[in-house]
Amino acid sequence: MANYDLIVIGSGPGGYVAAIRASQLGMKVGVVEKAELGGICLNWGCIPTKALLKSANVFEYMQHAADYGINIKGAEADITAIVKRSRDVAAGMSKGIQFLFKKNKIDHIAGHGKLKKGGKVEVTDDAGKKTDYEAKHIMLATGGRSRELPNLPIDGKKIIGYRDAMVLPQQPKKMVVVGSGAIGVEFAYFYSTIGTEVTIVEFLPRIVPVEDEEVSKALDKSFKKAGMKIYTNSEVTKVDTKGKGCFVTVKTPDGEIKIETDIVLSAVGISTNLENLGLEEVGVKTEKGKVLVDDFYKTNVAGVYAIGDIVKGQALAHVASAEGIICVEKIKGLNPQPLDYNNIPGCTYCSPEIASVGYTEEAAKKAGYQIKVGKFPFTASGKAKAAGAPDGFVKLIFDAKYGEFLGAHMIGANVTEMIAEVVTARKLETTGHEIIKSVHPHPTMSEAVMEAAAAAYGEVIHL
Repeated sequence: MANYDLIVIGSGPGGYVAAIRASQLGMKVGVVEKAELGGICLNWGCIPTKALLKSANVFEYMQHAADYGINIKGAEADITAIVKRSRDVAAGMSKGIQFLFKKNKIDHIAGHGKLKKGGKVEVTDDAGKKTDYEAKHIMLATGGRSRELPNLPIDGKKIIGYRDAMVLPQQPKKMVVVGSGAIGVEFAYFYSTIGTEVTIVEFLPRIVPVEDEEVSKALDKSFKKAGMKIYTNSEVTKVDTKGKGCFVTVKTPDGEIKIETDIVLSAVGISTNLENLGLEEVGVKTEKGKVLVDDFYKTNVAGVYAIGDIVKGQALAHVASAEGIICVEKIKGLNPQPLDYNNIPGCTYCSPEIASVGYTEEAAKKAGYQIKVGKFPFTASGKAKAAGAPDGFVKLIFDAKYGEFLGAHMIGANVTEMIAEVVTARKLETTGHEIIKSVHPHPTMSEAVMEAAAAAYGEVIHL
C-alpha cells in the first residue's frame, strides 16, 4: 500500500492546484483521476469553450470587416475545423498538467477514487482492479456535471448538455437554449454568430439573472439585435423528439407556444459529483448536494477535506483553486485567511463580455447601505470607439458614508480582463476617491473604471 501525505480525488482546477501547492510545501502527493488530467474546466469547460468563442469572435470580425475599411468576401464558418481547434487547445493544456505533475513529483493514480475508513482511498482502474492507498489527509475535489431536468432528459443527440455542444459534428440550423446563465449565453452567442437560429428560454424574469439588472437588460438588447429570440419568465414543459428535429413546448407569460428546432441545449446549471465516493460509509456529512465543511474545508471526519463545486460558494474554477490553496496551507500549519466569497469575480465570455464582483445595486440596498452609483458608457470611451466596440458600460457602487467599494458590474469588450483591478482594489479596501486619483492609461478601456468612480462622486470628465 502506497502512503501519501495528501491524496486528492479529482484533478480539476481545484484538485491539481491544491496538489501542486501541497508539493511546494513539501508534502508527498497523489492525485486520483479517472478521466483526463485537468478535469472538466480544462478539457470540457473553461478552456475549450473559450477557443470556440474566439473562433466566433474572428468570424464576427470578418463579417464586419468593411466597418474597419477592409473588404473580405466568402468567409464561412467550418464547425468541424472550429471544434478541432478547440479540442487541440484542450489537449495541449492537459499535457501541460502532466508536465506540472512530473515537475512537482506528484503521482497520477488513474481510476475512480472512493473513501474508506482509516485514512484510505480505494482506487478502481479501467480493468476493474481495486488498489488501496493510504494518506494522512484526503481531499475531495470531484466537481460537477450538467444538471438534468425531469422534463428535459439529455440524450446526447437532440437534447444535449454542454459537453455535447462543444463537439457537434454538424452545425444545427436552429437551436433552443434552455437556461441563460454563463454556459447558456456563451453557447447561444457562439452558435448564433456562426449562423444558427438561436432561441433562449429562461425561467426567471431576465437573462443572466445573477448579474446586475442593468447588465441583464444590456445583454438582452444586444442578443436581440443579433437576431436571437428570448423568452423570459418561461418554462420548457415538453420536448417531442420523435420526428427529424424537436418540437419544444414553452409556457410563456402570454400563453403556450411550440418551437420547432433541430436541437435543444440544456444549460440549467450543474449537479455535484458525490455518488460512489464512500461518503456515507465513512460518515462525511452532506446537505442539499454539498459536502459540509468549515472555513478551511475540513469535513466532520478527521483528515477528510472537500473543495470546489461540491462545497458552498460559487461553482467557478478560480474559486476551487483558491479553496485548494487555502486548505493545504492550513493543513501545513500556515496562517491562510478564509476566502471572501463576496470578492469573487464572475466572468461570462459571450460578446459583449460580462464581468462583475461584489454587491449588485439591488443587493447593496437590501443590505442596508446608502450608496453612490457611478456609470460610464463605452460610447464615451475613445479606445472603445476606435476598436469598434462602443456597446456596454462600467457601473461601480460605493458606500456613501465611508466610500467602501461595494461592487462593480461591467458589460463590453474585454471587461473580463478589467475586473481584476476591482477585485484587487476591494481586497486592499480601496475607496472611490482612491480609484479616481489612480491615474489610468489613455486610451484604454480600463479608463472607464476611473471615470465610473468619478461619476459616482460628481467628478466625471468625459460625460
